[in-house]
Amino acid sequence: MKIIEITMHRMNMRMKNPFTTSFGTEQDREFIILEAKDEDGTIGWGECVTSESPLYIEEFTKAAWVMLEEYLIPLTLGREFSHPDELTDLFEPFKRNNLAKAAIDAAAWDIYAKQQGISLAQAIGGCRTDIEVGVSLGIEDDIEKLLNNIKEKTEEGYKRIKVKIKPGKDVEVVEQIRKQFPDIPLMVDANSAYTLDDMETLKKLDPFNLMMIEQPLTAGDLIDHAELQKHIKTPICLDESIHSYDDARQAIQLGSGKIINMKVGRVGGITTMKRIHELCKEANVPMWCGGMLESGVGRAHNIAVTSLSTFTLPGDTAASSRYWEEDIIDPEVYVKDGIVQVPASPGIGYEVNREKLAKYTVEKKTFKQ
Repeated sequence: MKIIEITMHRMNMRMKNPFTTSFGTEQDREFIILEAKDEDGTIGWGECVTSESPLYIEEFTKAAWVMLEEYLIPLTLGREFSHPDELTDLFEPFKRNNLAKAAIDAAAWDIYAKQQGISLAQAIGGCRTDIEVGVSLGIEDDIEKLLNNIKEKTEEGYKRIKVKIKPGKDVEVVEQIRKQFPDIPLMVDANSAYTLDDMETLKKLDPFNLMMIEQPLTAGDLIDHAELQKHIKTPICLDESIHSYDDARQAIQLGSGKIINMKVGRVGGITTMKRIHELCKEANVPMWCGGMLESGVGRAHNIAVTSLSTFTLPGDTAASSRYWEEDIIDPEVYVKDGIVQVPASPGIGYEVNREKLAKYTVEKKTFKQ
C-alpha cells in the first residue's frame, strides 16, 4: 500500500437535538473526515472524532488539523506499507494525539480491506454478521422528557439504555427511571464527574441493578477507580482512562474496573484496539464500543469493531437518524429491533455521499505526494 493523496474535510454538522453530559452541551459537531487515496486509486475513509473544544480529552478539531497537516500526513504520504499495523510504529514517536492518528489509521484499514476484497470486519478478525446496539441519552433538566426518551428508545428495540449523570443529577434520576422501567438493561455514564469524596453517593446506585457505571472518576486515574470498585457493587466501566494497551493492562492488574469501553479514536487506531481486545479476551474482561457522536464514517468503523468476539455488550452505535437529519453515507446506518447488520461488502461497507459531504464541509485541504 502506498498512499499518494490525502484530503482533510473539516465538517460542521448540526445534530437533531442538543446532547448534554457533565462536560457541557453540544449540538454543532465540528470534526474531520479524512479521505486517503492509494496509487491504484482506491479510496479509504476515516473520521477524526474531535469536538470544537478540548473537553472529553485534550484534543480538539483545530489542534488535530495542525497535527495531521504538519506531522502525520507528511510522514504517511508516499511511504510503502505492507499492512496498516505499521502506522502505529510510524506514529509512535509523537506523544498522544490519538484522535488524529486514528483518522489516518482508519482510512488505511479501509483501503487495505478494499484491496483484499473483504469487509473491514473480516479484515480485523470480526466474527459476527450482526451486532446488538444500545443508545446514549444526555442529561435532561426535565425528568419527564428523559423518561419519554427512554420509552421511545426501548420501544424501538435498543438493547441497552445509557443515561448521562453528574452530581445532583444522579441517584434521584436513576430512581425515577427504575420506577417506570424496572427491568430494562440500564447503565449510567459520569464522564469523570465524581471523586472519591462522592463514594457514598455512588454506593446509593448499587440497589438499582445497573449494568455498569462508566468512568465515574478522573480520566486516567486507575488507583482511585480501583479503590472505588472495592466499595461498590456496580461494575465500573473505564472509558477516558484507557488511551493505550498499557493503560488497559494496568487497569486489569489493579482491578480498576470490570468492563472496558473501547473507542478506537481514543487509543489511536484499530491496531492498538486489536491488542487491547486480545488482552481483554485473555482476562475475561467484557468490552463494548463507545460512541463519539460520529457521522456515518466513524459509525461504520464502530460497526466493524463491534463484530469482534470480546465485544459482548451492546455498544453506542445507534442509527444515523438518532443524531442527524441526514448523514453523509449511503445507505445510512439503520437499526431494527436493536440490531445492526455488519456490512459484507469490501471496506467499511458504506459509500460516502459526496454531495452531502460537500454540503457540511467548511474547510478542505488536499495533500499529494
